[in-house]
Amino acid sequence: MNFWRSVMAIVWKDIRAELRTKDIFSSMFVFALLAVIVFNFAFELRVPDMKMVAPGIIWVAVSFAGTLGLNRAFVIEQDKGSLAGLLLAPVDRSAIYFGKMLGNLLFMLVVEAILLPLVMIFFNLTLLTWQHLLVLGLGTFGFAAVGTIFSAIAVNTRAREVLLPILLFPVLVPVLVAGVKMTGALLDGETFSSLSNWLRLTLVYDVVFTGVAYLTFGYVVEE
Repeated sequence: MNFWRSVMAIVWKDIRAELRTKDIFSSMFVFALLAVIVFNFAFELRVPDMKMVAPGIIWVAVSFAGTLGLNRAFVIEQDKGSLAGLLLAPVDRSAIYFGKMLGNLLFMLVVEAILLPLVMIFFNLTLLTWQHLLVLGLGTFGFAAVGTIFSAIAVNTRAREVLLPILLFPVLVPVLVAGVKMTGALLDGETFSSLSNWLRLTLVYDVVFTGVAYLTFGYVVEE
């Protein structure tokens, strides 16, 4: 109970800080919205059916905006000097990881909740079904789980804005490919049971990489 109380305290700290500054959410949402608008105009007159490119557009917008949010999450802590305070707190280092990861996950989900209706309007698609939301949720969880540990690695480097995507995207390839494949299959009208292989891949990815990050976070943030 003390462990999860510490985790929720970190999540609540990030939420309160974000409500005051709107730094992470505003940058993520504007970036994702601009990406969707640019892709909409780029493909509108060249692609016969927007369902062919919509899955890729959705996941590109989510991944790029998520990377921006992950980068800002630890940079803000570093610039304000509060990261050292977190590491000195009498809690397990893994509690810091889960607190930051859940905070990043929450911000990404809020951005997606606003972005999806706009994508539906731009591309005339139906995305607010439990199947689509489950696929997006599982992919976003894996993104936040892996991205948080890499953000902690990159924050102490000089080229942290460049290093984070270089480290992150090669590792994210399985979950991004699975997300695009499942989203495209659902838009094409395939049954959810036909996606079992991709769904299992995403679930295994989430579990394995969350466990690896949990075990290694303490070593990553050591001076």
